Amino acid sequence: MFLKKLLLNNYKNFSDIKFNFKTKIVCFTGLNGVGKTNIVDAIYHLSYTKSYFNSIQADNIKHDQEYMTITGAYEKDNKEEKITLSLKRNEKKVLIKNGKKYKKFIDHIGLIPAVIISPIDRNLITDGSDIRRKFIDGIISQNDKEFLLNLIEYNRALKQRNKALKLFFNDKKKLLSTLEIYNFKLSKLGLNIYKKRNDFLKEFITIFKNRYFELSSNKELVDIHYKSDLNNHMEFSEILNNSFENDLKYKYTTKGIHKDDLSFLKDKNSVKKFASQGQQKSFLIALKLAQFDYLSKGNKKPILLLDDIFDKLDDVRVEQIIKLVNNDHFNQIFVTDTNKERSESIIKKVNKSYKIFQI
Repeated sequence: MFLKKLLLNNYKNFSDIKFNFKTKIVCFTGLNGVGKTNIVDAIYHLSYTKSYFNSIQADNIKHDQEYMTITGAYEKDNKEEKITLSLKRNEKKVLIKNGKKYKKFIDHIGLIPAVIISPIDRNLITDGSDIRRKFIDGIISQNDKEFLLNLIEYNRALKQRNKALKLFFNDKKKLLSTLEIYNFKLSKLGLNIYKKRNDFLKEFITIFKNRYFELSSNKELVDIHYKSDLNNHMEFSEILNNSFENDLKYKYTTKGIHKDDLSFLKDKNSVKKFASQGQQKSFLIALKLAQFDYLSKGNKKPILLLDDIFDKLDDVRVEQIIKLVNNDHFNQIFVTDTNKERSESIIKKVNKSYKIFQI
């Protein structure tokens, strides 16, 4: 997988800009606020059909414009793939591959794998469980369309069940008959999702530990524990039935795989509470490199996006990352940095062709 061209039109702060890429390593340098991160976000956008940083789609359109487009030309398996994503205000986004419009975005997921490492990743440690679920679900979905479909259907049924809890709150008989339908759907779909998350983590955690071992020089022991209501081997339907009174009280579904979480541990203690900032950074980078390794199975090497990490890491960790990427396991890498001289000094240590764009 190799990105050869990138065109941005009315995307965030860019009116119209075009890049041609011929090297393994591409670096964008410039002052804060010039749009370096926006460029790597555009590349991410083409892979996942959404921004890594903006959850509101319209925020990706230049503030004084009515539409935006991102176009990427890739070389994949000796063929060219041209992907265009466009969005008009108050309309649905459109995704086109080689001139043909996608009917469902799900058909695009996994075509152009990409992994981003950014300072914002700290939310995997500090924020709520939904961030960690999205992280693992996003990885699984890249190679498993059935899992993604199950997840979409589960969330739709969950939304309908929560609506019923609010709508029929004072009509218990009608509520119970309605919940029976949704409980059946959630139980079937939820069990499939739980099993696939569990199977994925068994493999992923081993990869992650190996990556952390490399980054920390084997100085600390780390682990990830999967927390789920289904871990106690109780039937999902029974879990939902047992939580009915609580669901009624709070007017939403309080139990299920939508509450799953991951515990990040260092030396059997919480990474969030007891790990230093440097150890947390190593933990996050190991997570993302493990994501890269997992998605690389079957010779599908993702594009690696390194956003502003040289400025946020100490020299030792930067050196460790450079050693890791200095092999054929990695394909194309995009980097952002405020300091051109620092970037060039670091990149020169990697025996790969590179190009620096001053933004």
